[in-house]
Amino acid sequence: MKNKTKVVYLIIIILVVLMCSIMTSSNSEIRSVKNEKQLSRFYNRYQYNEFSFVEKLLLLPFSIIVNDYSVRYNAWNSVDYVEETNGSMTKDADASGTKDFSKTNIQVEGVDEADIIKTDGDYIYSISDKNVVITNVKKTDSIKIESRVSNGIPNDLIIYKDKLVVISAKEERSYYKNNTIVSIYDTQNKKKPKLLKSFELYEPYYTTRCIDGKLYVFSKGYLRKENEKVLRIYKEDKETKTISFNNIKYLKNNHSNIQTLIAEVDLNNLNKKLELNSYLIDISNAYVSKRNIYLLDQKYNYDEPELRDLFGIKGVFGLFDSEDTDYGRNTHIYKFRINNGVIYTGKTKLEGSTINQYSLDEKDDNLRVALEGKDGTRIVVLNSDLVEIGKTESVAKGEKMYSSRFMGDKAYLVTYQNTDPLFVIDLSKPENPKVMGELKIPGYSTYLHPYDDTHLIGIGMETEEKTFRDAMGRVTSTTAVVTGMKMSLFDVSDIKNPKQLSKTKIGDSRTVSAILTNPKALLFSKEKNLLAIPVNNYAEDFTSDISGEYEEEINNFTSRSENYISEGYFVYNVNLKDGFNLKGVINHNKSISDYYYYYYNDSRLLRGLYIDNNLYTVSEDAVKVHKLDNLEQVTELKLKGEE
Repeated sequence: MKNKTKVVYLIIIILVVLMCSIMTSSNSEIRSVKNEKQLSRFYNRYQYNEFSFVEKLLLLPFSIIVNDYSVRYNAWNSVDYVEETNGSMTKDADASGTKDFSKTNIQVEGVDEADIIKTDGDYIYSISDKNVVITNVKKTDSIKIESRVSNGIPNDLIIYKDKLVVISAKEERSYYKNNTIVSIYDTQNKKKPKLLKSFELYEPYYTTRCIDGKLYVFSKGYLRKENEKVLRIYKEDKETKTISFNNIKYLKNNHSNIQTLIAEVDLNNLNKKLELNSYLIDISNAYVSKRNIYLLDQKYNYDEPELRDLFGIKGVFGLFDSEDTDYGRNTHIYKFRINNGVIYTGKTKLEGSTINQYSLDEKDDNLRVALEGKDGTRIVVLNSDLVEIGKTESVAKGEKMYSSRFMGDKAYLVTYQNTDPLFVIDLSKPENPKVMGELKIPGYSTYLHPYDDTHLIGIGMETEEKTFRDAMGRVTSTTAVVTGMKMSLFDVSDIKNPKQLSKTKIGDSRTVSAILTNPKALLFSKEKNLLAIPVNNYAEDFTSDISGEYEEEINNFTSRSENYISEGYFVYNVNLKDGFNLKGVINHNKSISDYYYYYYNDSRLLRGLYIDNNLYTVSEDAVKVHKLDNLEQVTELKLKGEE
């Protein structure tokens, strides 16, 4: 009997120790992998990337005792806050100050984003098949190819001063084994670009940012094994190197077999070694400000109850209930500070999901997030420690969020079911954000772009509501079908009463555009009254009587196999008084009627840009130059088959 009593007391003591350990270890967020054996355990995690409840219980003492440290966010004011650029096509001048030219449509001023076309006002850098072509456009009527560079399959480009950064994919049979190759060239001599530095990451490419000459390249994918060991290698200037275990980090209660690689390169000092860290997290969205990186993992919550829930006060007294566990879609936000390296500072979890990088915005050290959840769409405001300080009510329950945009102290949301409500949110008081106005119109916008402080451009799809009746004439259901693309100009000066000033419809139900999913395809200048987008018209009708299905079509339109009839660059005059007026369409396809030609000879019109008073449209096949005022063609340069 005494032995049984001792056993009971021993069990109680163990539980008390576990409870104390759990409660005291709650601040331990990030840890480094200790050795190959531990890394292999991560590799062997299955799809949901979580240790089982039993494994958590067995590993708990180890995880508490070994490598237990936490990184805390400290106020950092070494960089002045820079307001959001609102995504306008920014203009710049060359060294002589004589050129006015457009740049990539970015989200945050001072945070450059990689794209497939770049210009410095004198040269255009573009992707054509497996090459990056450098085109001399100093003389408008006699543009010429200066050189080509190639290393893998180019995905994205960055230009910084006299340096060209080419981000490429290494050719592999499987996407999941694709590597990311980054090549940095000195382009002072455009005829002979000189490779200054290169590195290769052993994961597929995700995205890139460049801030004041600091290049950040993100790759992510499943951990790989070779010769019974998890690969930790990368290449820098053709030298094979190994990521140290100390630079492979994982987060408590998130034991993933997917890693995200963050590489940092100083373009102002390429003699410095590459800074590379691996984080065992999955990401599906990324937002980068001047001083912070936010990586998002959005997934359904299949997590089992946490140990401290079961063994803590709530669990011990039987108060833990399965209803407290949220099994909906959640967004995990991981924050990294940019200051002499990339430093993890904290994480949080929010109910709901974002739709793209424009669902997030940082202002005055607060992060504002637009989220679509089971109760509708709302905006949550987090402070610098990712603690929620305010949120709006949820709106439009049962509808999808199609776009969101932050402009200073205002935010705009578009949701959709059969009509397109545009919601206006006042964020001037972060602790008490409020939905102020709503406008209902047919269709929906997949991208919102600032025209100025009080006007907004929406680009998306026009729809028509249809009613179905039975034999007795009674309404059985209502739905909406897509009838074409549309652009709208909104007046949001009165936040309680937003208005649609004008709109224009483009094409029919077969019409799509890269702008629907990629804002970088937009060329906009308020000063020049210019708005231009690439448009595709397909031979097959896209009409769907269920909006969700059509949303899927839009998100995947670039991979469609249907033959398209035409591909053109639509150029508009736009102003508040007259709205949208089509100036003309620039076509990069040969003018023949057989649309099968276009399927087998895809020109892939990529982008448009302006330099001074000339418009340049660039495809993989050619560069065309037109006058901006009347779209009269000046010249054309073939990129394929030309040297």
